[in-house]
Amino acid sequence: MKRDVLPVEGITCTNCAAKIEKSVTGEDSVATCQIDFATSRMIIEWNDSKDHAEALRSIEATMGRIEPGAHFVKDETEVPMSSRLLWRFGVAFVLLLAGLYTDSLVVYVIAYAVAGYDVVYAAFRNIWHREWFDEKFLMTIATVGAIAIREYPEAVAVMLFYQLGEYFQARAVHASRRSIQSLLNMKPTIARVFEDGREVEKRPEEVVVGSIIIVRAGEQVPMDGHVLRGSSSLDTASLTGESLPRPIGPEEDVLAGMVNLDGRLEVRVERPAAESSLQKMIALVEQASMNKAKTEQMITRLAKVYTPVVVVLAAVVAFVPPLFVGNLEEWVYRALIFLVISCPCALVISIPLGYFGGIGAGSRRGILVKGGEYLDVLAEVDTVVFDKTGTLTTGRFEVTDVATNGELTIDELLRLAARVEMASTHPLAKAIVEHAGPVLPFTMIKEEPGYGLMAIDGEDRIYVGSARYVQKLGYPIPAETSGTIVHIVKNDRWLGRIELRDQVKPDAKDTIQALKRYGYQTVMLTGDRQKVAVAVGSAIGIDEVRSELLPHQKVAEIERLAETGKVAFVGDGLNDAAALARADVGLVMGGVGSDAAVTAADLVLMNDAPRDVVEAIELSRRTRRIVWQNITFAFGMKALFLLLGLFGLASMWEAVFADVGVALLAIGNAARLIHSK
Repeated sequence: MKRDVLPVEGITCTNCAAKIEKSVTGEDSVATCQIDFATSRMIIEWNDSKDHAEALRSIEATMGRIEPGAHFVKDETEVPMSSRLLWRFGVAFVLLLAGLYTDSLVVYVIAYAVAGYDVVYAAFRNIWHREWFDEKFLMTIATVGAIAIREYPEAVAVMLFYQLGEYFQARAVHASRRSIQSLLNMKPTIARVFEDGREVEKRPEEVVVGSIIIVRAGEQVPMDGHVLRGSSSLDTASLTGESLPRPIGPEEDVLAGMVNLDGRLEVRVERPAAESSLQKMIALVEQASMNKAKTEQMITRLAKVYTPVVVVLAAVVAFVPPLFVGNLEEWVYRALIFLVISCPCALVISIPLGYFGGIGAGSRRGILVKGGEYLDVLAEVDTVVFDKTGTLTTGRFEVTDVATNGELTIDELLRLAARVEMASTHPLAKAIVEHAGPVLPFTMIKEEPGYGLMAIDGEDRIYVGSARYVQKLGYPIPAETSGTIVHIVKNDRWLGRIELRDQVKPDAKDTIQALKRYGYQTVMLTGDRQKVAVAVGSAIGIDEVRSELLPHQKVAEIERLAETGKVAFVGDGLNDAAALARADVGLVMGGVGSDAAVTAADLVLMNDAPRDVVEAIELSRRTRRIVWQNITFAFGMKALFLLLGLFGLASMWEAVFADVGVALLAIGNAARLIHSK
């Protein structure tokens, strides 16, 4: 199935975007159509792979019909729609002043045409296509009605200030898009590859894993890798939101998107460009706006029934009271005021802007949210569950002791274990491989998640894993110490054990205390031994500790906790993927997290810092608070002015200021999130 991602211009209304999606998806050649409102792109999946030039022209015509001015971007230098709106407003405003001075019907008509020709045209074209009720329909009825009762200045003013509202709306949408687009534009375009004693410039996509790349001072790191030579400091703000430069030296990892501030670095590439941390981050942010929050979906559905109800009520206001009190023209005027005030613009744009603001603000802090719906859910959780290794602890284990049964030396035992552990990405495995030094892995290795690994070497079977794994195999083991233990068994003989320890992250205790102050229950689920788990849990103040759990047992614990409330799970590894997916909302440590865990999670914490869990919860609460402030404010102000208009206490001028003012205030409130530091 062919897929096109096309930049679009002029779509500033989420309600219109939903109509365009529905209309385009209905075309024969289109399988699905989605509009990414935050990045202003249309994603089309076609039913066939032939040329679609004619279909795209038809789709562009559909866009322009539903939202005048909407089109595919063919020239990056074209004048933005918001600038064209401002010019039209200026011309129409001058004409309105001229009309007020001359009291000329012709000048009023020209001013009205300049200010609102596209709105009237769209309204009548929508009626022709049996799409009756939207804000353009409301504006057209109100202004044509005002002309019919000879309120010419008010008809022009309504259209004029409607367009002013559209201008500020377009600017606000553009600002929210820019905050997200700034991340998407970070993608490195050049990598300096060291080949045959010289530096060769290549596109990152052309560089293979294992290549040596050079990163000069002031340049962006193009790919994830491991520093071989050189030392420097890196600006990591684009990935993690951390303002302080990070010192870096040999044997340390660097990520694509970081900026080298001073020294020259030689870096061995560890991941292809398409799988870099930056590319994952970009993909997550691109997808985020496609997942709408329930509140956002509710407002979109409400808008579909809101406008028809308003039109019916306006008709009742216009024609029922005159049957009893007379004065038809006065009641028609009040009905027109009713229509102007009731325009749903403030709701249908400020709500998604609130969520885009939350997503954008999170991305600048290194908190990637896959969609507005997850901010909603995170604001509702009452239990936060943590994995231990790599989440609350550093996950950087060190070998502290090695014991053998006497058949192998300590070095031989370490090398044997490392040859098996090379097949695993678990932090314990990495520590053992690093401590043992360079070895060749066995060719046949099988992993049992939560237990360990088995390698086949001719007639021999080598098992490396936890005490539970060895006991499952039916082999006795000596008494253990308090550290994390990896056992080595060959065939039916226990060869020895390797003891490792890791450290609790510096901010883990403060994070748990902050969550408890907010009233959250905190739980730790780990596959580690009870003695180790309890020691870590006690040190940081966790409410409940569950240890020696397999992946499916973690899921069972999540389900148990979910019976009494909403659960957030924070993890990092492959064995956390199922629990991340099962929780009401999953948060993953993105810097160290496995691909499976990042895919299963709903939020990605690029800093790998527990404190970002608190930041994410605060962001979700703030986003939800602003969204509901906008809903309450918009409905409240509209209800007030509807009553004033109904009783003849508000003119159409005041109505249009009320409508535009409510929209701008709601958009400004949402923008607080977009620009928050």
